Amino acid sequence: LWMFVEPMVFTLFVAGLWTLLDMGHVSSIPIVAFAVTGYSSVLMWRNVPSRLIRAVEPNAALMYHRYVRLMDVYLARALLEVVGVIISFAALTMAMWMAGVIAFPEDPLKVVLGTLLTAWFGVALALNVGALSERGELVEKVWQPLSYILFPLSGAAYLVDALPSYAQPYALLFPMVHGTEMVRDGYFGSVFIAHYSVGYLLSVNLVLTLLGLAQTRVVAARIHTG
Repeated sequence: LWMFVEPMVFTLFVAGLWTLLDMGHVSSIPIVAFAVTGYSSVLMWRNVPSRLIRAVEPNAALMYHRYVRLMDVYLARALLEVVGVIISFAALTMAMWMAGVIAFPEDPLKVVLGTLLTAWFGVALALNVGALSERGELVEKVWQPLSYILFPLSGAAYLVDALPSYAQPYALLFPMVHGTEMVRDGYFGSVFIAHYSVGYLLSVNLVLTLLGLAQTRVVAARIHTG
């Protein structure tokens, strides 16, 4: 239950804080929907890698079974986190829509696609972070501060269109920005100009997935031979 409640509480806190600060008067953007879409996206790429860091040791006993592999452990942990965020995201959207706090998404299909692409990015990134963390302690120590540095750059707290024109190409170098912009385009795309490339996000996801699978295979071989 906490897997679903934790991201919901976090997102509600941010949305409530921004509402109390009267951020909705800054622009025509619906501030609650802005907060929900932004911080739900952050939880995808920040929490999933954290679940896979140093995941071998607490699950070592499971891997004595012939049919349990390192990839099974990684996917189980990653999917559990992704499902938790998606359920809390969907529940928040439905509850706030029924309460009249936010409008129903303008393009639900685009919201779903953007969410799934962001989830894929989070899982692909997590495979790399998780596998690398088994090869050295530095990854575990670096990931937490790095995730905090990436947070303000991830598009959760800004729209690409609101940035100066010279800064927009740099913001779009970060893959998670494309996912967040796509989800927001599906929510309230009629009130702002979204900037994202599905092709770019797909390409990054594919590359990260292939690298993650290769890294995981190397670590799994070391575990089973060691």
